[in-house]
Amino acid sequence: MVAAIIRTATEADIPSMLGLLAELFLLEPDFRFDPLKAEQGIRSLLQRPRAAIVFVLEADQQVLGMATLQILISTAEGGDVGLVEDVVITPEYRGQGLGKRLLAYIEAWAREHGLRRLQLLADRENKAAHRFYEKAGWHPTRLQVFCRTDLA
Repeated sequence: MVAAIIRTATEADIPSMLGLLAELFLLEPDFRFDPLKAEQGIRSLLQRPRAAIVFVLEADQQVLGMATLQILISTAEGGDVGLVEDVVITPEYRGQGLGKRLLAYIEAWAREHGLRRLQLLADRENKAAHRFYEKAGWHPTRLQVFCRTDLA
């Protein structure tokens, strides 16, 4: 098993995270990778520590994975919940338990900070991701995502 640590991302990690997001967006046909927009998004997340956190998984000073967590308020839960996004491990390190460790770390962080629920989105056709999340204890819901993309 790879000896990796999980930590909060810094601006120095942005180039590595952009590479990971480029890999992730290849699996998500609803999105097109734009490095400028991705960098702007990462910087926005890093600048809002009360509303978002970016985690990186690192081994030998190399970022091998990442995930983002955004804090939302749920009227159904009566408090804070988390939206997990951008979960990705470098392709050559997949299948070694690193994604599971990253997800478990986020879950522990969420419990420690009083979040009442975590949720995430996975592409409908990405059956490998579905199996991964279900094996990690997550379950699909009956909700369907609707999107407006013509706002900007």
